Amino acid sequence: MNSVERKFCASLDAAEEVKIYAKLPRGFQIPTPVGNYAPDWAIVFDDISSRNIFFVAETKGSLDSLQLREIENAKISCAKELFKSISEKQETAIKYDCVSTFDELLDIIHK
Repeated sequence: MNSVERKFCASLDAAEEVKIYAKLPRGFQIPTPVGNYAPDWAIVFDDISSRNIFFVAETKGSLDSLQLREIENAKISCAKELFKSISEKQETAIKYDCVSTFDELLDIIHK
């Protein structure tokens, strides 16, 4: 785990609103039109808006799209659309995004 992931993991450990989380193995992949993509984390929040929110996260040191490879940006975009369509079909929210910190994650969750 790199330092961004270590800090993120420590924040998950300390957060009362995080029910459970897991660092996803490389074998967990999302098929996209531009190749398989492996997100970093699966997180379940409790007691936010009176229902569970499942969050799949990709942790990055920098979210500057210029620093991410073009193919990686395409895979991230496809993954966002996939989880958005899954969430629209279910009562439970499933969100996916890229974050550098736990605070960024909370900002997305509370939107």
